Amino acid sequence: MPRKEVPPMPPLDGSIQYLKGVGPSFAKKFEKLGITTVRDLLLHYPRRYIDYSQPYTVASAPYDVDCCVRATVLQKEPDRRIRGGRVLTRVLAADDSGTLNLSWFNASYAAQNLEIGETYYFEGRVGGTLTRREILHPLVRTQAQVSLSPLLPVYGATEGLPSGRISRCVEAALPAAADLPDPLPPELLTRYRMPPKSEAVRAIHAPHSTEEAAAARRRLIFEELYILQLGIFLLRSHGRRAAGAPMRPLDLEPFWRSLPYEPTGAQRRATQEITADLCRNTPMNRLLQGDVGSGKTLVAAAAIWYAAQNGWQSALLAPTEILARQHAATLADRLEPFGVNVTLLVGGMKAAERRVALAAIEDGRAGLVVGTHAVLTDKVVFKNLGLAIVDEQHRFGVRQRGVLVGKARSPHLLVMSATPIPRTLGLLLYGDLDISVLDELPPGRKPIKTWFITGRKRRDMYGYLDQQIEAGHQVYIVCPAIEENELDSGMKAVKQYYEDTACALLPHRRIGLLHGKLKPKEKDEIMQQFKEGKLDVLVSTTVIEVGVDVPNATVMVIENAERFGLSALHQLRGRVGRGAADSCCILISDNENDSVKERLHFLCHTSDGFAVARYDLEHRGPGDFFGEAQHGLPTLRVADLVQDTRTLKVAQQEAKELLTKDPNLALPEHRELSDEVERLFATAGAMN
Repeated sequence: MPRKEVPPMPPLDGSIQYLKGVGPSFAKKFEKLGITTVRDLLLHYPRRYIDYSQPYTVASAPYDVDCCVRATVLQKEPDRRIRGGRVLTRVLAADDSGTLNLSWFNASYAAQNLEIGETYYFEGRVGGTLTRREILHPLVRTQAQVSLSPLLPVYGATEGLPSGRISRCVEAALPAAADLPDPLPPELLTRYRMPPKSEAVRAIHAPHSTEEAAAARRRLIFEELYILQLGIFLLRSHGRRAAGAPMRPLDLEPFWRSLPYEPTGAQRRATQEITADLCRNTPMNRLLQGDVGSGKTLVAAAAIWYAAQNGWQSALLAPTEILARQHAATLADRLEPFGVNVTLLVGGMKAAERRVALAAIEDGRAGLVVGTHAVLTDKVVFKNLGLAIVDEQHRFGVRQRGVLVGKARSPHLLVMSATPIPRTLGLLLYGDLDISVLDELPPGRKPIKTWFITGRKRRDMYGYLDQQIEAGHQVYIVCPAIEENELDSGMKAVKQYYEDTACALLPHRRIGLLHGKLKPKEKDEIMQQFKEGKLDVLVSTTVIEVGVDVPNATVMVIENAERFGLSALHQLRGRVGRGAADSCCILISDNENDSVKERLHFLCHTSDGFAVARYDLEHRGPGDFFGEAQHGLPTLRVADLVQDTRTLKVAQQEAKELLTKDPNLALPEHRELSDEVERLFATAGAMN
């Protein structure tokens, strides 16, 4: 019988579909992880490893923790059918210190190859009692397997594509790692004693020791941060070379005198930094960062006024239609007395309104255009756009920012964010931008009282909410999920909570429901009803986090508060306290973990968003306020912007030195490096 031919290895940029063990069906599942080529798969690094080289004894295995236990099989029980039609398979194992129950549901095959009297390595979460431990659905490895590969990689997986399947596909692809070109200059590899790229990729997927895995990871982290920094510096230098919309110096006092209140020192300072940029011959690239309620919109208004007095149009891009309408109304009050025409452009406009707005933008009558993504469409043509402003920067990728800037010949750019980020990290995250910080709150803003309670006090709290509504105020209630999750029944699902809790405990009040699965128009309608006082209570997911101003809302209730990072909780808290009445935020959690309680108590005693951000960084890492999109920067595969700051500084310095010698990475020996920068930044559209 002829031997079955092994399919040839597809090239690095060839489809993963043709790799042994993948095929069309699994290729579609790999797409969900952003993996379409052999190269993508090789660069899908393990999240962690299961270390089989130092197993626990049965008695010493930590309770309720994933770990590896070495034990000998004593007995295999017959399969039995249990309630719900499931089949339970059980095996008894032991060592000198105790016995270990191993159980599988609907997976009788898992125990078929286990031999009585043989010793195996079992990995999983240990439960049971001190004298009789148990593991449900353990991973099993033999002594021979552990000797060959003591560290088992664990990969980020998706539905229908578990880590084990990914691991087998990576194993099939590993020979292609030898073809990976090395973007790092040879002198860097020598200076920092780093292995070549192909060797590092092989070692991170199939390390022979923890030391080898660590060395591979260090090299790949350095490479990623080095390429990130090169890309950021190139973006910055491209902006610096372009000719902007130069403006002449003006006295801002007429604008400040028109206000019904005195601006803060921070607002004046930030405006001064912005107007200095506007008067340069290169376009401004500046981030205006300020805590909730610090008055960023007023600074933006001053910049728009300055541009208008110089004869330039401005555009402000907001993430939602309701926020765009709010900005348009606020800015019209500030600017129209100076003859600056404010034009709104959103998706929900009627065709006739839209035609009028487009004509005003094109012939220059619109001094300021406020809108949503509608401003980015091809039909929008500016006469002389000089200043582009993006509100809530992390809601827009770098590509969208670039589309707005592309509406004119290198206009000045101001991006605004209410997400507090410690300055050192901000300089990296927004490395192509200068930074202005608003670190004062306007006078008259009352502090928001914050309380932490457990679910036992929920009914009493609803009595307090009823009193607040009776006094004419409104209430937000935020839940972290849309539908009840079977695996996590403690999580307050917003739909069920709305019906079973909010409507039941406040039967005579007007209650609205808002979540991310609603259509944008439906969301805006519900939010508008709440803003106009037609609803007493808004039960919502975190979609209310971004900037809608409802001065009459005085209470923010956050269920399952432990599910949110402190920075997210701080953002939500900032939705109240915008009027004259006293406001409060109530955090509800039944979580008994001491560190969770400590975090929530910390928030009760501080109102400083930058202190909150620092605490989040130190205790939970950057994910809480950067999110997966990392504010429009490329998605990093292996580096951590917080944990790897030391490597980052070195990479930053090396990137600067290289660009002094080759400012555009144009030399032939830097071709691969240039390609890697393009490839990394393609994930955010930043180099387009």
